[in-house]
Amino acid sequence: MSRPIRVIQWATGSMGKACLRAVLDDPRFKLVGLFVYGDAKAGRDAGEIARRPETGVKATRDKAEILALEADVVLHCPMLSAPYDGHDADVRDLLEAGKNVISINNYFEPRALGDVFAEQMTASAIKGGVTLAGTGVNPGWVAERMAANAVALCLEHRNIATREIIDCTSVPNPDYVFGALGFGASPDQVDLKSGPLAQTFDAMFAQSVEGLAQRIGLTLDGYESDHQLRLAGHDLAVAAGEIAKGTVAATTWRVHGVVNGQRRITHEVNWIMDPTDPAFAGKPHWEVEIDGLPGLKMAMDLVDTAPDGVRTKPEQFAVAAMVREAIPRVVAASPGLLRL
Repeated sequence: MSRPIRVIQWATGSMGKACLRAVLDDPRFKLVGLFVYGDAKAGRDAGEIARRPETGVKATRDKAEILALEADVVLHCPMLSAPYDGHDADVRDLLEAGKNVISINNYFEPRALGDVFAEQMTASAIKGGVTLAGTGVNPGWVAERMAANAVALCLEHRNIATREIIDCTSVPNPDYVFGALGFGASPDQVDLKSGPLAQTFDAMFAQSVEGLAQRIGLTLDGYESDHQLRLAGHDLAVAAGEIAKGTVAATTWRVHGVVNGQRRITHEVNWIMDPTDPAFAGKPHWEVEIDGLPGLKMAMDLVDTAPDGVRTKPEQFAVAAMVREAIPRVVAASPGLLRL
């Protein structure tokens, strides 16, 4: 493509703004539209929102305006939805309007959510002549790429486990922290079997499990979950507000891929608000552990190298890097679903 790839940024939370900056800073791309959810951002220039020079692109809350734009790809970065299918209608509308879509929250492995769902999303992509893909760091990288590469060192394996610990103390959005992530709730308010949070993370992380299975040639019989809560041992003051003693201060969302009744893949994500908790203190951001021949243990951390005054977190840069890498591939792909 000789001209720049025309990009629409959908939503400007912390991850969305990191992706927006990556687009504005890369001459391969041209921002042509910006969708926002809040009144305070509507009408503002994208450069102002991103702390970049003026772009001439004004933020809008009008979905019809976005659908009418001539664009090659939409970077779909809204806040995680509970229920998990809360953004599906918007994504299908974007696809059917002829816009490729890259999501950071869903559509990594749609068949993990059922053949009917995958066929519906495929139909919308085919109707618009475009492609749908999901990418990011988790899901999208730690299991699907790093663990898959690590398996190549093992002649055989009984279980492949990926674990992440995410320190949420600096996340400023109260709706996200106390709503989408469930912090500060009393333990009897969080249904770990079939509640909205469990359903969301079952669906999200089953896609990581399936993505790893597909890449190593393992056919799963299904998925099962094993979630846990940890409560605050004392009152916690975090960026989003207060977490009272005895309320939820950490959630562990664990999804397993099962073959013949055995858990062959384990994907675990820990969202925490007390980094001094002995369960998490001193542990790496990511771990990959393979029970195999040979066995394998790998630990990884992101390092904050941002210049002074830049508030973007390492994980936000990392997601933006994955999205930036995906844009040309998705635009060039055949219509339908794409595994990145």
